[in-house]
Amino acid sequence: MRLDKFLKVSRLIKRRTLAKEVADQGRILINGQQGKASSTVKVGDELTVRLGQRIVTAKIERLQETSRKEEAAEMYTILKEERTGQQEN
Repeated sequence: MRLDKFLKVSRLIKRRTLAKEVADQGRILINGQQGKASSTVKVGDELTVRLGQRIVTAKIERLQETSRKEEAAEMYTILKEERTGQQEN
């Protein structure tokens, strides 16, 4: 499955056009390698997505062409979520 489609179907990113933009800006890594919107992802791949001040690392658990809101979170497991930038005291 294409990276941009997976991000949209799994609801990690809400719109496919936004997923494509984020990938084209170099803010997504697939197993530590730079990912493009057209990159193919498979079960077991590890994605690192930089969204604003957050960096989310997730493992792909399953692929499906469509999903309902309740099913979307079952497509991946969040391994790590961190904030970048300045810490507030």
